[in-house]
Amino acid sequence: MYASVSMATNSGSDTASRREPVSKAELNAWRRGFTPQAEIWNGRLAMLGLSASLMLIVVMRLIQDH
Repeated sequence: MYASVSMATNSGSDTASRREPVSKAELNAWRRGFTPQAEIWNGRLAMLGLSASLMLIVVMRLIQDH
């Protein structure tokens, strides 16, 4: 996995992006605030909620048909 890092440069441009390797332990860390780790967990939990709600809808439709 790689994370984008913004760095100020002395050449006059505002920022330049580069990629640094990030360990799996760092990506899965439970950190608070606006961090890349928080965004990863937010996406995971959102997909879990979406999947659970879709499964609930399917099960409810199957039960109502009988």
